[in-house]
Amino acid sequence: MIAVDSASIKLSGLLKEGSVELNLTGKNKAQIIAELADLACGAGGVRNKKSLIDAIAQREQLGSTAIGNGVAIPHAKIDGIKQAMLVLGRSSEGVDFNSLDGGKTHLFFMLISPKEDIGTHLKILAKISHLIKDRFMVGLFRKAKNKKEVLSTILTLERSSKS
Repeated sequence: MIAVDSASIKLSGLLKEGSVELNLTGKNKAQIIAELADLACGAGGVRNKKSLIDAIAQREQLGSTAIGNGVAIPHAKIDGIKQAMLVLGRSSEGVDFNSLDGGKTHLFFMLISPKEDIGTHLKILAKISHLIKDRFMVGLFRKAKNKKEVLSTILTLERSSKS
């Protein structure tokens, strides 16, 4: 395991075009989690979809990862992966994800990390939280026309940010 300082963590390095889906179709929390798990498996980072879904569901039982402002950050640490990975999904309609503000959730940043790498996991969660902390940033992701625009937005925000 490599020690990673938070300044060197770049979401743009974790999120690839193949791990972004801007047309999620799920109508509830379980369906959205399954779609995001499919995305993670398809991107090549996760081999056991059921284990991932179970780990995310267990984390959700502790409290919803929908932080409000239309955003959720479902996350889990699992065995069988070598490095952290991030997938991003967007639901135009939004779903009830038990958000802290009671609103529908439209953006889902799913973070999956190796079970033993707690420090990096927490640093990436902090980076995601910083990225989506205001409505303007969330609006950019909600209005993005395609995957490349999403990735470009993240890269631009990282370049302009001092954190």
